[in-house]
Amino acid sequence: MIVDPEVLGYYARGGELTRLRQGRNRLEFLRTRDVLCRTLPAAPARVLDVGGGTGVHAEWLAADGYDVELIDPVPLHVTEASAIPGVTARLGDARDLPVPDGEADAALLLGPLYHLPDRADRVRALSEARRAVRPGGLVAAAFISRYAAVHDSIYHGFFVREEQRTADYRALETGVMISPKIAAGFRGYFHEPEEILGEFADAGLPEPLRYGLEGAFWLYGDVDDWLDDDGRRELLLGAARRLECEPSLLGVSGHLLAVTRV
Repeated sequence: MIVDPEVLGYYARGGELTRLRQGRNRLEFLRTRDVLCRTLPAAPARVLDVGGGTGVHAEWLAADGYDVELIDPVPLHVTEASAIPGVTARLGDARDLPVPDGEADAALLLGPLYHLPDRADRVRALSEARRAVRPGGLVAAAFISRYAAVHDSIYHGFFVREEQRTADYRALETGVMISPKIAAGFRGYFHEPEEILGEFADAGLPEPLRYGLEGAFWLYGDVDDWLDDDGRRELLLGAARRLECEPSLLGVSGHLLAVTRV
């Protein structure tokens, strides 16, 4: 299937090599790992990391003893992930996974649904994940919150620019985000928390448990300082864990993770 060339261009710039490894984005990484460590079947279960980028999650999964196959449409990502010990990586599309039925114990979609503006494509990707896992297997999918663009632009100071406000408000109203900040900028789809439930249902998946990954903490100006300090980092992660499934706070989080068993 055809992948949006603007999306491919954005990721070909190499931003995913470091995005989750530095700054406040580490909170997204740490919280994703935290939830997955509590919900995945035990190693050496077979995990499909669909749209897994350069392997930031595949790396720790393989180190923990999981049998990991990463599938991604970006050649640079596949090249980088292939170099990680214990990880197999190949090109592929979340909407048409090149794997047999019931092959995996778990399928992770930690990025593909961001970039599928058409609902039918998102449901198809979730349906493919369902097909790929065995009965009783796990499907986990990540989503960007509908409100993330406005929050992020104000945090960074970009909101004073008219073109940024226009893009942010469009995302707020329609879910479709086209960033004006850079050439080949981020293009994606941002979800309402309740919208996730309908897409899982239409893909034939049981209702998922939804986790707010960063909570409101990603908007705190000193979050980097908390993440840099071992003791305070654990306090922060513990607080996020206590609040992660509170319905009234889900939309405040920059990212959400929805997890279910087939």
